[in-house]
Amino acid sequence: MTAVRLLGAADIRRLAAELDVTPTKKLGQNFVVDANTVRKIVQAAKVQDGERVVEIGPGLGSLTLAILERGARVTAVEIDSRLASRLAQTAAEQGVADGQLTVVEHDAMTVAELPGDPAVLVANLPYNVSVPVLLHFMQTFPTLSRGVVMVQAEVGERLAAAPGSKIYGSPSAKAAWYGSWRLAGTVSRRVFWPVPNVDSVLVGFERADEPLGTVEERTATFRLIDLAFQQRRKMLRQALSRDLGGSAASASEILAAADVDPTSRGEQLTVHDFLRIARVLAR
Repeated sequence: MTAVRLLGAADIRRLAAELDVTPTKKLGQNFVVDANTVRKIVQAAKVQDGERVVEIGPGLGSLTLAILERGARVTAVEIDSRLASRLAQTAAEQGVADGQLTVVEHDAMTVAELPGDPAVLVANLPYNVSVPVLLHFMQTFPTLSRGVVMVQAEVGERLAAAPGSKIYGSPSAKAAWYGSWRLAGTVSRRVFWPVPNVDSVLVGFERADEPLGTVEERTATFRLIDLAFQQRRKMLRQALSRDLGGSAASASEILAAADVDPTSRGEQLTVHDFLRIARVLAR
């Protein structure tokens, strides 16, 4: 553990005033102002001394400092130039050693490379882009083996949902391509500034040891997932007919060849089921 001083509510407001930063709904900004909460997130992620961690959207640095406190090396990806330019100074002022923090000023949705091949992802994700950002990072950075993210409760519950549940959907199936996901805790609205209108949860993940399939198979599988859940009330032979031969009859044949019941619906299928359909379709 490094002797790092964490930020409190007064520190957060002082930094925001200094940088003329007003948290905006457009960017999904809600800054955590409680030290116990950021320590809880880091503990849930089991961050170890010396590990390389990537953080998405560090903001004013409250969670960043809690990760650094554990002795980890952090790469922080921040789109806001004001926040990105101030973060290293804040870290130094709070006792972080030189070389522990690298700030990458970039849009997390399009960042394509990171220094040091981080193994752990820890983040307080903006509510409006949390799923696309997560899927982009899982796809782009295969060295990420585990992590914990704080997201809107509804989003987190969907990510961790199992097939057959009412909240199981496209995000659930796509996330499962990369590994296992679980709910790892709840977070009070009161620890944020400004206080959001939604509840938050922690979601943990562990990447599977081996990829389920090739890049091409993933693309084909994700397309089928999207089609299935765009018309989730329809049977698969209808929902997928456009891509499976153009008719319900031809779709039924392909689904049967993939050992999938043509009368089932998307919410009943695992990502492995969708992959089998994609493989039959590619023959």
